[in-house]
Amino acid sequence: MTGGPVHGTWEPEPAARWEDAFLSGNGHHGALVFGDPEADRVVVTHHTLVHPNGEDATRLPPRLAPGLPALQDRLLAGDTAAAEGFTDGRPLRWVRPFHPAFQLRLTRPPGDAGARPHRRRVDFATGEITAARGTWTSRLFVSRADDVIVQHVTASGLTLDLALDPGLPGAPAGLGVGHGAVRTPEGALLSLRARYPGIDLGYTGVTLVAVTGGTTRLVPPGVLVEDATEALLLTRVRRHTGELDVAAEGRALRDLRDGTSYDGLLDRHLALHRTAYDRVTLDLAADPAERALPGSELLARPRSAALLERLFAAGRYHLLSAGGLLPPRLTGLWTGDWNTAWSGAFTTNANLNLQTASAVAAALPEVTEAHAALVHRQLPHWRDNAREIFGARGVVAPSHTDGESGHTYHFSREYPLHLWTAGADWLLKPLVDHDETRGERDPRTAAALAEVALFYEDFLTRTDGDGRLVVVPSYSPENRPANASWGAINAAMDLSAARHALLTAADHHPEHAARWRALADRLPPHRINADGALAEWAWPGLDDTYDHRHLSHLYGVWPLDEINPYDTPGLAAAAHRALELRGAENDSAHGHLHHALVAARLRDGERVAHALGRVLDGDYFHASLMSAHYPHRDVYNADAAHTLPAVIVEMLVQSTPGRLVLLPALPAACPAGELRGVRTRFGAWVDLTWRADGTATAVLRPGRSHRVELRTSSGAEPLDLVAGEVRVVDVRAR
Repeated sequence: MTGGPVHGTWEPEPAARWEDAFLSGNGHHGALVFGDPEADRVVVTHHTLVHPNGEDATRLPPRLAPGLPALQDRLLAGDTAAAEGFTDGRPLRWVRPFHPAFQLRLTRPPGDAGARPHRRRVDFATGEITAARGTWTSRLFVSRADDVIVQHVTASGLTLDLALDPGLPGAPAGLGVGHGAVRTPEGALLSLRARYPGIDLGYTGVTLVAVTGGTTRLVPPGVLVEDATEALLLTRVRRHTGELDVAAEGRALRDLRDGTSYDGLLDRHLALHRTAYDRVTLDLAADPAERALPGSELLARPRSAALLERLFAAGRYHLLSAGGLLPPRLTGLWTGDWNTAWSGAFTTNANLNLQTASAVAAALPEVTEAHAALVHRQLPHWRDNAREIFGARGVVAPSHTDGESGHTYHFSREYPLHLWTAGADWLLKPLVDHDETRGERDPRTAAALAEVALFYEDFLTRTDGDGRLVVVPSYSPENRPANASWGAINAAMDLSAARHALLTAADHHPEHAARWRALADRLPPHRINADGALAEWAWPGLDDTYDHRHLSHLYGVWPLDEINPYDTPGLAAAAHRALELRGAENDSAHGHLHHALVAARLRDGERVAHALGRVLDGDYFHASLMSAHYPHRDVYNADAAHTLPAVIVEMLVQSTPGRLVLLPALPAACPAGELRGVRTRFGAWVDLTWRADGTATAVLRPGRSHRVELRTSSGAEPLDLVAGEVRVVDVRAR
């Protein structure tokens, strides 16, 4: 390959909308940068900023366990609407909404700012956002090493009015705001204190302004810099109860800046960020002229290989930047509006796992570790859910969380999310995959798996006429049978999750293995309906509803390995038929890309290309290369941006602990390319090159010795790997 893909994107104008602002983040702090030389804005976010919008007493799981046996009796007796009354009568309660902190305003008088050309760029490999026009230049990154937003502004005779502005769209009228500005030896220290209405909880932003040359004077609520050479800005946000010691925060920023230049701070950050970003690269031999285009122009060429390269790179960059303290939210780590759709929460029944789907294979353990932190921190609340709703030991995960509470309290008649029991297995699956790549087990994950198994021991007590266990009540997010209500029996996802959780927990806990495997063996098989499709509910008489954005019933195909073309060809054919019949409902981006992931596992490259094309053709991406939930850039949402890299990886390389699949779903639009650095679940790194003549070469670097099955278009063969020995395999690409 010559030239190589562009690891960044650029635009010839400042952002006019916050949705088009370039993004930087370190998994804690986020920044949305407009890049305007006359009136620049940097919107500051932090993962902890969620707006308390009600009493905590309404954020507990409903105590429904005493009524569970009666509900099960009614459902098993054929009362298809029985679950609609399985509630404590509360109205739908959204989780606490994620919101921005404030915007840092940097205003300059007219001057050479009106010169052309203008260029703003984000470098994915460094996380640095630059903007330049005339003599003015701004550089910004969010440090992974020092957890601070660092901005450096230079210009000839730099004059700059700086202020922290809380006035972002949707900010509550009762938000209590106070400003502070004090002189310091290097310039000034600005602070903004915000208190949520009615409670002693809020957040404080602090910006240290270090100025070289010129004069600095306080102009409350900000500071005016005149005729300087440069300004270095260090910004942090803290969420807290009571008052924050702003002076201490200022000293910490001064200590950080002391004797260290912008470039020195950047170097410390790069040791972490660049190392992570560079692990995996994709080269599709794109046209160099198209690679040079600004992102907005490239988006107008949806069939361009250069666009796919850039979206892959941008997706990994944004995923890395959003993952740290927590994994990515529905909006990643960013928003410029307090009225964030769906509370900017973590929706765990599809979106979170789709967004993080590439983290293991595309070598971003930082994201998987953030995912693990969310899971393990919330386990006490998951235990409450199991006890209060189901009267069981163990754990049940919620469908929505703000990152703080893991209690199930977001549900309604049309969305009985409190009935969903598959969530713990779904959320633990990436952690199990991560352990497989490393070849060692995290004891925390093993302990959590045991709790999932304990839940199923207590919950799976009902049987059908054949003596098979019955999952009742059962819920398939977020669909319902065509002839019944939402709460039903034996949803395919629930069957797959229960079986997988019990068998995986058995593998991790030999002392309980016999009991848990026996329980898994008593679960019913999947059902194939009259259309030849894998049914969404295995209970006889429940009819499928095909036009829906979720593909929960195909959980056994992706991300599980339960159904595949090699070991279970009959079920794989039925799953493929179910995929053919599935509609797109409201064109949610996550639905299209979930469809692509399942199609890739079923070796259907044409269907992968079609689903991916629906997103590329649908105008889902902003100029920032962050995505939207719906076509025509409607509703800022990270699902498409973060999930797309997983689709690319899955169509090229798939792995299990005992199998490697090469080029299972290569679209015709990608005749040649190179994917480097993929991690496999049997502990090897893979570099894959495929060529237009139909040949391909895989270079494997195993971390441990193992025999795996190699699957290609030519069939299957054993592959013996020796730790530390490079293995080169030549195969047919198609």
